[in-house]
Amino acid sequence: MLEKINQTKAFIQSKTHLKPELGIILGTGLGGLVDEITIQDVITYKDIPNFPLSTVEGHSGKLIFGTLGGKSVVAMQGRFHYYEGYNMQEVTFPVRVMKMLGVSRLFVSNASGGVNPTFEIGDLMIINDHINFFPAHPLTGKNEKSLGVRFPDLSEAYDKNLIKKAKEIAEQLDIKVQEGVYMGLSGPSFETPAEYRMVRILGADAVGMSTVPEIIVARHMGLDCFAMSIITDLGVEGKIVEVTHEDVQNVAMKAEKKMTRIMKALIEGL
Repeated sequence: MLEKINQTKAFIQSKTHLKPELGIILGTGLGGLVDEITIQDVITYKDIPNFPLSTVEGHSGKLIFGTLGGKSVVAMQGRFHYYEGYNMQEVTFPVRVMKMLGVSRLFVSNASGGVNPTFEIGDLMIINDHINFFPAHPLTGKNEKSLGVRFPDLSEAYDKNLIKKAKEIAEQLDIKVQEGVYMGLSGPSFETPAEYRMVRILGADAVGMSTVPEIIVARHMGLDCFAMSIITDLGVEGKIVEVTHEDVQNVAMKAEKKMTRIMKALIEGL
């Protein structure tokens, strides 16, 4: 893995001179933050050695280098998922490359289903913890000591200071935000009513098919993490309706402007 990471890092550094401080992963319908980036270089995933290809509609598959809020950033416009057939090491490979490029903080966004009965469609949720319910773990296998310790601590997977600042920013901007626990499931099917009940009983407020593996690997490598979800559908008894990927994208695109304002202000204030 280390050889592949270094190979990919060398290729990327041959295509851009920008040294990113921050990494950003933009999920379903959340590519609008790219419009706020002063773009210096763009590399498509298909051109990057060892990179998987994004196969999901709404994930354009580009690595964006530029500045945002006065900080140098690298943004993934489209991510990879376990349900696409990639293993966990492939899903999280870009996070490791980001770290090797110089990134010290990771900002993640996603679309998720809300199971907290106080949530509404279109709400933003700041993630303060997660439950890993994927059938595979991204750190399984031999541990590469130069990347991180064998047993990384996840008692603060999501940086408390960044959460506090984001909540303050949301209040200043008069943007309603929720806060809660995100559960990661493999997908690609949306959950059954019984599965939504299980997710809530186990202590989560929202459920989705990404983010958790990326955060685990980011923390393994010592990156500070911040993540937000857009609640695109509800898994609450009495409010469950048939949902499509197009529905998820449409809700995410409507709400992304609010998330973009918070993310941009959070990054500017670092």
